[in-house]
Amino acid sequence: MPHVSFASLVVVSAIAVAAPLLVGMFPKIRVPAVVFEIVAGIVVGPHGLKLVKRVDVPVQILALVGLAFLLFLAGLEIDLERLRGRLLRLAGVGFVATLALGLGVGFIFKSAGTVRSPLFLAIALAATSLGLVVPVLKDAGQASTELGQLTIAASSVADFGAVVLLTLFFSGEHSTGTAAKLVLLVGFAILAGVAAFALSRLNRSMRFGNVLIKLQDTTAEIRVRIAVLLLIGFVAMAERFGLETILGAFIAGGILSLVDRDTSTHPNFRLKLDAIGYGFVVPVFFVTSGLRFDLGALLHSPSAFARVPLFLLALLVVRGVPAAFYRRSVGARGAVAAGLLQATSLPFIVTATEIGVLLHLIRPVNGAALVSAGLLSVVLFPPIALALLRKDTEAKPAAPMPVGLERVAGRPM
Repeated sequence: MPHVSFASLVVVSAIAVAAPLLVGMFPKIRVPAVVFEIVAGIVVGPHGLKLVKRVDVPVQILALVGLAFLLFLAGLEIDLERLRGRLLRLAGVGFVATLALGLGVGFIFKSAGTVRSPLFLAIALAATSLGLVVPVLKDAGQASTELGQLTIAASSVADFGAVVLLTLFFSGEHSTGTAAKLVLLVGFAILAGVAAFALSRLNRSMRFGNVLIKLQDTTAEIRVRIAVLLLIGFVAMAERFGLETILGAFIAGGILSLVDRDTSTHPNFRLKLDAIGYGFVVPVFFVTSGLRFDLGALLHSPSAFARVPLFLLALLVVRGVPAAFYRRSVGARGAVAAGLLQATSLPFIVTATEIGVLLHLIRPVNGAALVSAGLLSVVLFPPIALALLRKDTEAKPAAPMPVGLERVAGRPM
């Protein structure tokens, strides 16, 4: 057995424990633990105190698994039963507006020499951190309201669209053209549909269902094992197709969400998946993102440092402005709050930036500025949105939900 050091992983694990404890001990600090995880990674990393001098193999592998699990859990948040009718139309129009605004912003940054591809920047700015947005809506009691449903639907469409577009246009496979990738993407989608159909039929089998119930809370943890198999299988299949592995992880979560709609016989299943993801591998990904963050280059480049607020403004424009479409439904204050929540993005920015640096679409120092803007969006936008939502709740009684949205306002994703 080859010698492998776990010293770096110990530091990473310690940060993963300390970050949420810090947030819990100081509740007035309304900052998600993920921000502290990344910042702590920067502090102890190769460009900080050098407690971790390099990202070694154990940390690299667990960080990669953490990224896959993060996208898997994001896909699990999507409820396809809700994405229909008026919700889907508004979410779709908003995403098209996001891409149009993103391309405009991308050309501005390209003319300044910040990025090589306007489309890359447009896609990098197009997603929303659904896992951070939903808790804010729950805290404000807005998750099942019209505003909450609009925001969740728009964020779901944005996440899915951004992952697909990043895979289609900026996959790591240089030798494959866009047309060929589109064919591969269609083939991958067909296989995903076949897998979803097969799992759905299997899930309806009473004999198979009884076996699942019998084994789900034993040491077999059969439902968890099936979910992990689905995740790894789709990641491997995406890699085999020459697509980005994050697409496979995201699709796996979406399929599981579609097949596993009735959770009455296994209420703890989702909690177990969250425990594996957010309790183990996902924090490793975020801390590792901090370890790879080149803070020195950012601080030693005044021009790059000055781009941080510009990227933050770009994120607010690209994702926030399309929320103006909601004004007629939720009012001006509600639309502003939804825009701020939609402009909250970090995990996808981190992922897209790593791919952009690898493909030389953006310089590492500018990538660090873009990630810094994502960090600031997580720190600034949700608290402001939460304050607006609370004021809105205090100002007027909750309006009844329009007919047609009542059917899609089930459990929050």
